[in-house]
Amino acid sequence: MAPPPVLAADALSSLLVPLTQVIIGVLVLAAVVVSVHRLVQRGPTRMGGAMLLIGGALVCVAVLSYLVQTF
Repeated sequence: MAPPPVLAADALSSLLVPLTQVIIGVLVLAAVVVSVHRLVQRGPTRMGGAMLLIGGALVCVAVLSYLVQTF
């Protein structure tokens, strides 16, 4: 039984997947840095809402990454 042929699209997608993960990671890091900077400027009174917002964002990123990996 012969192995299935290797497609060029498979090679290209395997090269681009790590690049897209790096881009997404950089964008998430930039968003966190900007939000933390704005939170520091506003003071400790906004800390509760900010923690809920950051927690929600982390849950959304985790769910999206899980969905991307399963499909």
